[in-house]
Amino acid sequence: MEPEAANHAGDFAYSGDEHDLDAIVEALDQKCRNYELEGKYEEAEQTKQKMQQLHDQVEQRRREDMKSSQLAERLGVEEAHMKELQEFNQHWDQKVAEFETHAANLQDQLRERHHQEFSEARKKFEIETEPRNPRWSRDLLNLRKIQETLAKMKKYAEAAKTKQQADQLEAKEKEAWSIKRDVKIRGLEEQFTHKQALEMKGLTKRIVSG
Repeated sequence: MEPEAANHAGDFAYSGDEHDLDAIVEALDQKCRNYELEGKYEEAEQTKQKMQQLHDQVEQRRREDMKSSQLAERLGVEEAHMKELQEFNQHWDQKVAEFETHAANLQDQLRERHHQEFSEARKKFEIETEPRNPRWSRDLLNLRKIQETLAKMKKYAEAAKTKQQADQLEAKEKEAWSIKRDVKIRGLEEQFTHKQALEMKGLTKRIVSG
């Protein structure tokens, strides 16, 4: 029966159940001592080799378990870090979107106020910019006096001719006055819009600087 027992002893192998390990080692050790007492040294050697094989299997399994545990821990840390980073990015994107929306609202409000102020300023320039009416030359005023005098003297043909000359001169002077006044008004508008542009630039700078 002992050779058969030896063969069965050689079949012991670590299955991964920690609670069975001590029983397996104890059984193999006992058989090894029995073979030694009985002088069955070959069987004892085989049993000792199986014990060593079992020990190697246990150590290999422990190393693998430790490696798996470390890998799982590292993956868990990386996963937590990625989740934290994703949450941070989402929070940051939300804050950036809110900031851009707020900045756009401020710029739109200022742009609308500028539009209204410029419209009012343009009307004011059109009304108040001097000279508000043409200043007729002495030559034109003399022609009008001559025109009236000729009409009173009933020299209508000469009065008509003088009136034609006066009308032509008046048209030229009125055109010159209009051009000169428009240039002055455009200059005032450019100054006004430049001031508004500086205000918008200042707002944008404050927005960017936080």
